[in-house]
Amino acid sequence: MRQNFVAGNWKMNLTLPEAQALTSEIVQMLHDELLGADSPQVVICPPFPLLPAVGHLLGGGPTPALGAQNCHQKESGAYTGEVSAKLLQSIGCQYVILGHSERRQYFHEDDALLSQKLKAALTAGLKPIFCVGESLDTREAEETFDFIAKQLKDGLFHLSNEEFDQVVIAYEPIWAIGTGKTATSQQAQEVHAFIREQVAQAYDAQAAQNTTILYGGSCNAQNAREIFSQPDVDGGLIGGAALKSRDFVTIVKSF
Repeated sequence: MRQNFVAGNWKMNLTLPEAQALTSEIVQMLHDELLGADSPQVVICPPFPLLPAVGHLLGGGPTPALGAQNCHQKESGAYTGEVSAKLLQSIGCQYVILGHSERRQYFHEDDALLSQKLKAALTAGLKPIFCVGESLDTREAEETFDFIAKQLKDGLFHLSNEEFDQVVIAYEPIWAIGTGKTATSQQAQEVHAFIREQVAQAYDAQAAQNTTILYGGSCNAQNAREIFSQPDVDGGLIGGAALKSRDFVTIVKSF
């Protein structure tokens, strides 16, 4: 069965001392306030240089787990400035975010490339958090469902059933990222339900039922409980609020 899940994407923020302080605060709060077998899966995704230090403070357990924000599609080679999935796994990463809208927009990553990155991540033993989502223009043109269906088909649905079982999907409406705008809980539910239907068609009903689908898009401590209460929303991929320990833990506790 799918699990409640909260991932914090720190993006390109924090120095080493700041990251150590934030991680220590989050770990202590989770320990004090969320002991129990039914606690959500928590993942922290810092920038590449901070991964070893944050991973050390997380302790290497199943939760809070360490995740990366991206990986290269090749295992190794002459790719200056890039980081492979194998390297990430070797330093303790368990998850990796792929297809974030900022990677698609600023670095021109398309679904063909992301399908290669997915394979590389899975081969290395990482669990991908695969992002899909539409722009404001796409939503206003009433093309949201067609757009997301294509992202899923071209980027994700080439995986085998066994590979797909390792994937978490994140719906992130681009118009709600870093803008302060948030999809209503009904809008989030509508798209999450659609994604689950697409999974059922591509694989089967069991796979759809078991797939964890996160909402990402200005989710914060004030609105998380309402968004997470929707039947097809299993948690969040959190940006700005993940940089504040109390806000992040409040979001984790929203279930």
